[in-house]
Amino acid sequence: MLNVGVSKEEKMWEDWFNDRSREACDHLVRMYLPLVQFHVQRISIGLPGSVRKDELTSHGLYGLLDALEKFDPNRDLKFDTYASFRVRGAIIDGLRKEDWLSRSMREKIKRVEAASEKLEQQEGRYVSSAEVAEFLHMDESDVAQIMAEQFVANILSIDEPTQEAERQESFAATIEDKLTKTPEASLMELATKDELAEVIAGLTEKEQLVISLFYYEELTLTEIGHILELSTSRISQIHSKALFKLRQVMEKQNRSNS
Repeated sequence: MLNVGVSKEEKMWEDWFNDRSREACDHLVRMYLPLVQFHVQRISIGLPGSVRKDELTSHGLYGLLDALEKFDPNRDLKFDTYASFRVRGAIIDGLRKEDWLSRSMREKIKRVEAASEKLEQQEGRYVSSAEVAEFLHMDESDVAQIMAEQFVANILSIDEPTQEAERQESFAATIEDKLTKTPEASLMELATKDELAEVIAGLTEKEQLVISLFYYEELTLTEIGHILELSTSRISQIHSKALFKLRQVMEKQNRSNS
C-alpha cells in the first residue's frame, strides 16, 4: 500500500509540473495543508483575538499556491522547506497590510514599556510581569499578553518601507551587515547571551520546557499542552510570561545601542 501511495504522489507532482493539472494542484494543496496550519498556529501566538485564524489560513494558502507555481524541482531543495518560507512570508505580509495592531493596543504597549523601565531603574534589576501589573493596576496575564503582541509587532515591522521617498527600501535593508564584528559589538553580544542564559536559568521548570519545545523542537502550543497535560490557553500564558522576562534583556540591549 505504501508504494501505491508514493507512486500516486509522484504522479501528481509529474502532472502538475508537466500539465499544471487542476486535479494535481488540488491534491497537493490538501497534502500540504497541515504545513499551512502549522505556521498559522505558530504565528498566531501573541496576536490579539481580533485576528481570526481563518484569515491567517487564507494568507497561508496563498503562499502555498505561490510555492507550487514557483517551485523548481531541479534545485537541491525540498518542497516542504521552500513552501515553509513562502507560507510564513505570505501570512506575515497579510498581517502587515491589515495593520492588526490597534491604536489602543499601541497605547497599552507604551504604558507597559514605560512602567517596566521606571521600575527597573527604581529596583536596579529586571522586574516581573506581576510587578508591572501591580504598578499599573492590571492583571498579570494581560501585561504578559500585551508585551507578547509587542514582540510580534517588532518582527512584522522590520520589513516596513522607510519614509525615504527616493529610496524604495525597507527598514531591514538599512540594518548594517558586517561579517566582522567590532570588539565592542562582540563584548555586547557575549554580555547579552550571558544575561539571557541567566534569565532562562531563572525561569520556572514549565517556562523553560515550553520555550524549549516551542522554539527548539518546533511543537505547537496544542502539542505542548498534550505533553504537559495542560490546556492550550494555559500553555499560551506560560509562553507569554517567559517571553516577557526574555524581552527585558533585549530591550535593555536596544536602549544601550540607541
